[in-house]
Amino acid sequence: MKFSAILLLPAMMWAGVACGQGETVETVKTVDENSLSVVDAANHPEESVLTESEAAELVGVVLNSPKVAPEKVKSESFEGFAQRPADDEKTRYSSLSEADYKLVAKELGVEVAAIKAVVEIEAGKSLHGFYAPGVPVINFDASMYRTYASKVSDKSGFKNMKVPDGLSGVALKEWTQLVNACKKNGQGGLMGTFWGMFQIGGFNYKQCGCSSVTEFVKLMSDSEFAQLELFAKFISNSGMVKDLRSKNWAAFARKYNGTSYARRGYHTRMAAAYSRYKSKK
Repeated sequence: MKFSAILLLPAMMWAGVACGQGETVETVKTVDENSLSVVDAANHPEESVLTESEAAELVGVVLNSPKVAPEKVKSESFEGFAQRPADDEKTRYSSLSEADYKLVAKELGVEVAAIKAVVEIEAGKSLHGFYAPGVPVINFDASMYRTYASKVSDKSGFKNMKVPDGLSGVALKEWTQLVNACKKNGQGGLMGTFWGMFQIGGFNYKQCGCSSVTEFVKLMSDSEFAQLELFAKFISNSGMVKDLRSKNWAAFARKYNGTSYARRGYHTRMAAAYSRYKSKK
């Protein structure tokens, strides 16, 4: 699969494995240890140590917003991930296409309406995955950063890492927090941040099918389709696909959003969204 080498990072908090962006893009949530899903609390993957070249790439010019059209950005291959549909090139940072949904729904063996319902509720109706081309939405979590900063064997910082140009408001705040943290402890910063429209924690990179947190961040920075692919890998490797196939919204939401899913109405909103998309066929 061809994916852009452009790497940038974004920010937001959490309420389970990930949080619905639509509700939290301008708020900061604290971690409720009692509401963590099984995946969060008991299945954190171990760290991967960055090579010297990977670290250099993370803090180099690749962290600056691309100055060329997205379709002109040089791509690289990532094994195990689907080829991004050709029609996505001009909208790779701004929207998901019908072809994207169909491809991922086929990969998972689920209905297109089901995957659209989950995307709407977990990513928010705006489906906002990037602040700018190559600069994904992020949510830096200070408590998760402290957890992983103390666990990683390589505690070196990315001293030359910079905040992407042109950000403001929440985007600037979150990116500034992430960059400041990464300058102290690079791996801890990447692993303690929630990424993209689905707000998947960097510590879950292995469950997303990636060999390193670096690869995970590169893919998160590539396109909204890549973020959808990572989400698909994540729910596949976390035992959630069977619930999606059977439309067991309560079981799916409990695993993805944590035990507070019912209070937040994730399952009922997914069911309603599914019915709406299904009726449009």
